[in-house]
Amino acid sequence: MASNTYSVEFKPTQPKIKKYIPFVLAIAVIIVDQITKALIIKNIPLYSVGASFFGDFLRIVHVCNPGIAFSIGQGWSVAVRGILFRIIPLIVIILVIGVYIRNDEFTALQRWSIAGIVGGGLGNLIDRFFRTEGVVDFIDVKFYGLFGLDRWPTFNVADSAVVVCGILLIISFLIMLKKEKKESAE
Repeated sequence: MASNTYSVEFKPTQPKIKKYIPFVLAIAVIIVDQITKALIIKNIPLYSVGASFFGDFLRIVHVCNPGIAFSIGQGWSVAVRGILFRIIPLIVIILVIGVYIRNDEFTALQRWSIAGIVGGGLGNLIDRFFRTEGVVDFIDVKFYGLFGLDRWPTFNVADSAVVVCGILLIISFLIMLKKEKKESAE
C-alpha cells in the first residue's frame, strides 16, 4: 500500500526585524528633541537669549512658533492651523510609516533617513498638540545676510533631524537613479 504523505513547508510571515531597527533613531530624535525643549522652557525665559557662542554666531534662545517652517502661517486662525499643522502632518506621517513598512526595496540609508524624518516630524507634532504656544525653537544661527537673512530662522532638534535626514534621503535616491541609469546603459 502506497503512503499518501504530503509535505507542506510552513514559513511564517514574520516581519524582518532588521527593517524596524531604524525606528530606534526616530525614538531617539523624539526623546532628545523633547528633553532639549523641556530644558529650554525650564531655564530660559520666553523670547530671550540664554547663551551665546562664538560672539553671537550661535545663540540658544527660547521662542515659540505657532506656524510652520520660517513662521509661515503664524497669523492664521487656530482652526486653520489645527488642520494644516496638526491633522495633515499626522496623516502624512502615518502614510509614510505605512509605505516604509510595506516596502522591502528601501536601502538601509533610506530606511534610517525616513526614520529620522518621522522622528523629527513627531517631535514637532507633540509640540503642536500639547503646547498651546506652538513649537519650541531654540537654536539661533547668524547667517551673515545670505538670502537677505541676518539670522537663520530659529530651529530645534526635530527640525535638524528632518532637514539632515531629508537631504540624505534625496542623495540616496539620486545615487540609486544614477546606478539604475548606468546599469540600463550596459
